[in-house]
Amino acid sequence: MPAHVRKGDTVYVRSGSAKGQTGEIVRVDVKHSRVYVKGVNMRVKHMRPTQAAPQGGIVQREMPIHISNVSPVVDGKPSRVRFVTKADGSKVRVAAKGGSELSVLHKGGRQKTKKPH
Repeated sequence: MPAHVRKGDTVYVRSGSAKGQTGEIVRVDVKHSRVYVKGVNMRVKHMRPTQAAPQGGIVQREMPIHISNVSPVVDGKPSRVRFVTKADGSKVRVAAKGGSELSVLHKGGRQKTKKPH
């Protein structure tokens, strides 16, 4: 099943410690159903000095958020997402609020045919 958010989407965080914040998705981890949102859910990591980074230091990193806790932002407000198959066979993501098209998942053109047994 396709995810309701994709890399590059602006999303609103619905729950957790980062609730109410918005940001752009940097990465989607499909295996663990997590997303990384730019500037949201930041954590501090203390880095030990190594040969690669002799200074070490304190680094701030974005930590993942479960995909169910974010919603795409459409016209400044969070919205749920519907998946619609058009007449030409293309499948698109559509915002539940307003019905604006978010992205095309796959283009149509070739009709699916059943293979004879």
